[in-house]
Formats: sequence, structure tokens, C-alpha cells
Amino acid sequence: MTLVEKAYEAEHPDVDVRWLDMGSQEVYDRIRSEKANPQADVWFGGPNTIFARGARDGLLAPYRPSWASAIPEGSRAPGDLYFGLYRTPAVIVYNSAAVAPGDAPRDWDDILAPRFAGKVLIRDPLASGTMRAIFGMILMRSIAETGSPDRGFAWLKRLDGQTKQYVVNATLLLEMLGRREGLVTLWDLPDVLLEQKRGLPLVSVFPSSGTPVIDDAEGLVAGAKHPQQARELIEWLGSIGAERLAAERAFRLPARTDISPSELPAWAREVESKLVTAPMDWSLLEREGPGWMATWDRTVRGRAGR
Repeated sequence: MTLVEKAYEAEHPDVDVRWLDMGSQEVYDRIRSEKANPQADVWFGGPNTIFARGARDGLLAPYRPSWASAIPEGSRAPGDLYFGLYRTPAVIVYNSAAVAPGDAPRDWDDILAPRFAGKVLIRDPLASGTMRAIFGMILMRSIAETGSPDRGFAWLKRLDGQTKQYVVNATLLLEMLGRREGLVTLWDLPDVLLEQKRGLPLVSVFPSSGTPVIDDAEGLVAGAKHPQQARELIEWLGSIGAERLAAERAFRLPARTDISPSELPAWAREVESKLVTAPMDWSLLEREGPGWMATWDRTVRGRAGR
């Protein structure tokens, strides 16, 4: 967000970009609570499943930027209410100063190994769209294989038994991992790469069986007090120049399909070569996700030993 603020204001000196950083569920809750008197102009970042809820609740206004046709159809909302901006893979992360490469997890089930008991840190899933996507993938696999989410909830209960702490925000999550307050976590790739750049001994692993790749979206808040400036910012954020800037400086994979891999930094090309995308029914996750999370909170969190 600091990168966006500085880059945009340099090109638009008459605009003051002000932002708040919070979990995607928290963004949705705040915009919904402010619906009668909106305080935000642009909703920037978060899984398309949460944006779909915002669209259903009348929190977004239609706007079709000039680059809309460069976004895959599945990453565009009906009625031009939001568009995918980045593709964000979920990864397994470990502290390389404390975990030898041979002991590092390679797939989701490896997190449940006895060597990681009490050493897993998890971002609070109730506030995090990333964690909701990971948990949703586990439950959808269970449904696909057994017809029921029960086996998935049993897996999440085993994960709960491995978990030392549910952490309130992403920054603290990775800082705690860097300080060896936990050895392993699950999170999104861009944040991990940024912390690696800042010197934390973190290594990301693409799960061998596949991982969710989240459409990080953006949209115009319904009733925005500065609608024209908001549209101009949305237009800029999805431009080729801004997408390249985000890839080079913030480790974001563009959602646009008209940017050649040769135009992207080496890290992005490497990711594309390693990434196994898990099949995801995002509409199912949007419909069932709130109920699944309520069930998890009521029957799984903190109950692994019971």
C-alpha cells in the first residue's frame, strides 16, 4: 500500500491517498457497517469470494475500467462490480534457520507430522480471506472425495492440535515465525517474499498436491464520497505499468493475461514453473464459507485435545 500511495501520488500530486490495512474479512465487515455513510472510496485487495459477498450486499458500485477485457472472465464480477487484480498463491512457510530442508513440509499433510506439534502458527481464519481459502480447499477436497466435509473438519481438528497460536495479523504472524516462536505457517506468497527481502529466514513451499490461487480483487465502494478519483485510481491500479510495478516491487502476480512472462521479473517466472493450482469451486466457497467457518470456530478451534 505504501508503494501504491507513493507511486500514484507522484503521478497525481493533487490526490492524497489514505489507506487502512486489515484482514479481508475485517474490510468487508467495516464497509458493511459503514454502508449508510461510506468512509472508503476503493476496496483494494482480498479474495473474490469476499468481494462477491460485498456485491450481494450492495457494498460495491459498477465501474468497468479500460483494461477489463484483459482480465479472465472468471475473475470478473457480473455487472462490473469488481475485477481480479493479482493472482495470489497460498504457500507453506517455514523458518529455514530452525528447520532443515530435509525436514521441511512439502505438502499439506506434512504439517500434521509429530515434529511440528505445538510449532505451527496460524493467522486467525475468522479475519483472513487467505486462511478461509486454505480451509475451504481442505473441506472441498473432503466433499469431492467423500460427499461430506466431515473428513476435512477432522483434518482441521488435527491442525488445531498442532497449532501453538492463532495470530491476529499477518505482519505479526511472519515476525513470530522469524523469531522462532513457531516453525511453520500457512500464508500467501507475496508477504513471505517481502519478508525474505527484509532479511527474515523464511522459505516458501508450493504444496505438491496443489494450492489455492486467490483472485485478489478491487472495486468501487457504493456511495463513495470521491467517486471520480476512485475510478481513476482503479484505472491506474490495473494498468500494465502499475501491474509491472507491483510485480517488481511487491511480488504480485498480475491477473492481466496480456502481459508476457518475459516482461515479468525472474521470481514470477519461477513461480509459474513451480505452482500447482488446486481446483477450487469459488462459488461454493462464497456460499458455504461463512457457515464452515462458524462450524470450525464452534467445534474445532481449541478442541483438538478434547
